[in-house]
Amino acid sequence: MVRDNNIRIRIFKNRLLYVLVCVLSGLTAIPLLAILGEVLVKGWKQLGWSFITEATPNAYKAMQAVSAGQEIPGGIANGIVGTFLMLLLAAVVAIPIGVFCGICLSEYRKNWFAIIVSYLTDLLQGTPSIIIGIITYIWVVVPMKGYSAIAGSVALFIMMLPLIIRSTEETMKVLPDTLKEAGLALGGSYWRVMLQVMLPSALGSIFTGILLAISRVVGETAPLMFTALGGAAVSWNMTKPMSAVPLLIWEFFNDPNLQSLIWGASLFLLTFVLCLNLLAKRIAKKWKI
Repeated sequence: MVRDNNIRIRIFKNRLLYVLVCVLSGLTAIPLLAILGEVLVKGWKQLGWSFITEATPNAYKAMQAVSAGQEIPGGIANGIVGTFLMLLLAAVVAIPIGVFCGICLSEYRKNWFAIIVSYLTDLLQGTPSIIIGIITYIWVVVPMKGYSAIAGSVALFIMMLPLIIRSTEETMKVLPDTLKEAGLALGGSYWRVMLQVMLPSALGSIFTGILLAISRVVGETAPLMFTALGGAAVSWNMTKPMSAVPLLIWEFFNDPNLQSLIWGASLFLLTFVLCLNLLAKRIAKKWKI
């Protein structure tokens, strides 16, 4: 009898906890769904070929369109081009440095230099983005005597680097030691085994970490305000100021005549980040270690 009562109590507690978790999860999801719904409802009508291929209109043209009750001409092509160029340059530099640094931290974790680098990586990962923007302004913008897409790429590079380092380090740690031992037993040198055996085995998880790092920095605004500054026209010159989608959202917010474009730009950015995350999950599932 006592045993039956204990079983009933355990079943009741289990069901109660399950219901409680579901309710709290639903409450947590309400603000997220409200934000996504608002952006989707107001932004999907703006997304079109002209919105993606045309540059941002100036305030005068936007004011004329608003006064006439017409749709605001132009789009966010200058922000899209700037975002991809700065992300590309930052990724080209951050990926090899982050991957090799992560490998070294996983292999020489007890070395004093590795301990210092690991501590600095954690510190850099927790640094607010606006601080990184100010530091990049001092390091890059002031010596170059002007804002530029290169400075924006440096800021994004600094933010991406610790994420790639940590994902690579943790991935290399979970690889079985037998892989390395087998490679060394076959006569391979240490670094040849690391580059041709260990690294390819962890490639899927490392690539997933890279995609997550990119999706983490693609929406940053504060560092680009201090470095890339922004621009109204589509520009391919990395030594000149360049716009980005997050910068355009901030500019639209500050201009009453362009505020309606916020929703389309926000939906584009959310869609891009969502695609990166879905791709990362698919790769992680396919290449699971």
